[in-house]
Amino acid sequence: MLAFCKWVLAAVALGAVCGGVGAVFHNAIDAVTELRMEQGWILWLLPGAGALTWLLYKLCRVGFSVGTNEIFKAAGGEGHVPFLLAPLIFMGTLLSHLCGASVGREGAALQLGGSIGCNFGKALRFDREDVQVLTMCGMSACFSALFGTPLTAAVFVLEVLRVGSMRYNALLPCVLSSYTAAFLAKFMGTKPMAFTIGAAPAFSPVTALQAAGLAALCGGLGILFCTCVHMAGHLLEKWMPNPLVRVTAAGAVMAAAVTLFGLYDYAGAGGHMINAAMEGSVPGFAFLLKLLLTALCVGAGFKGGEIVPTMFIGATFGCVAGPFLGLDPGFSAALGLTALFCSVVNCPLASVFLAVELFSPGDIAPFAVAVAVAYVLSGYFGLYGSQIILFSKVRQEDIEMNAR
Repeated sequence: MLAFCKWVLAAVALGAVCGGVGAVFHNAIDAVTELRMEQGWILWLLPGAGALTWLLYKLCRVGFSVGTNEIFKAAGGEGHVPFLLAPLIFMGTLLSHLCGASVGREGAALQLGGSIGCNFGKALRFDREDVQVLTMCGMSACFSALFGTPLTAAVFVLEVLRVGSMRYNALLPCVLSSYTAAFLAKFMGTKPMAFTIGAAPAFSPVTALQAAGLAALCGGLGILFCTCVHMAGHLLEKWMPNPLVRVTAAGAVMAAAVTLFGLYDYAGAGGHMINAAMEGSVPGFAFLLKLLLTALCVGAGFKGGEIVPTMFIGATFGCVAGPFLGLDPGFSAALGLTALFCSVVNCPLASVFLAVELFSPGDIAPFAVAVAVAYVLSGYFGLYGSQIILFSKVRQEDIEMNAR
């Protein structure tokens, strides 16, 4: 009973802190995005934004490459999370979104929450195992505050670190932190991410085959996306070893491409394009263009994350590919978003809950089929190199390998 009370109090307190921080961060992202969309010339400041972010990390003596993978390691009991990572990722992500880098915000949420949770636990002098749990609680809470998907946030953090093994001792604290953060963020005026989808067909063997076909394509697309993101990082580092030069040059290329070719819909996270996909109207090349620009910006070191771009890519691809399989474009956009999310994070349970919280579908069965197929056919690729996949996806075999 004492342990129960300890975790209830700690989880709710941490959820309140992360919910407040997450709500401020959410509203700040929305504000700078609106400003950039009104003032297109701000895009030309992207090289300077990258340079300023690098300088801030340098002044605070935090490695510029420190990111979500380090948070995953800390939650697994390895490494240390710098206290200053929280304000650094906050400012770095705001600068990225203000000036139009093609990045998301989940990486910032996980780093922000993980840093707060880890240092919160140390301040309370919790032991090593408990600090790991509080790190996970903070990750869940900030993810929940930013996306408004508390159940997905909690299950995602429990599932993503070691695919195939969930820490059930962290279930109660993560769920409490996540829902506390979501309630507080909503109270502070943030709007949960949610979409209205096109006509959902009655589930049948035909619908199952259609969903499976689209998911198979998303599995391949997930492999392509992960490969491009990792390869872009390796190639840019090889060609431009200096991170300041790398992020400045990539910012200049991104700004020039968006301005010269009118690609304003592809700057920033691109949430409005996800809405357009749900309405069934996006350019056929949108998914590929977003994939390439995200690989460039993430690979160069701009702060933010890859999940909202993943949703953009999955939704626009599903909108375009679904009709060839006989699916409504809006409904197939929702299936594509869910399947691609699963493909790149290797979290099938969280992906099903994501579909429930984002789309409120009357029948979850098509999404469950899509998630299952995408999970298997995406192989062992993933966005997070420190993620550990414990078991084979196709047979009873221990493999314990890092995501590729």
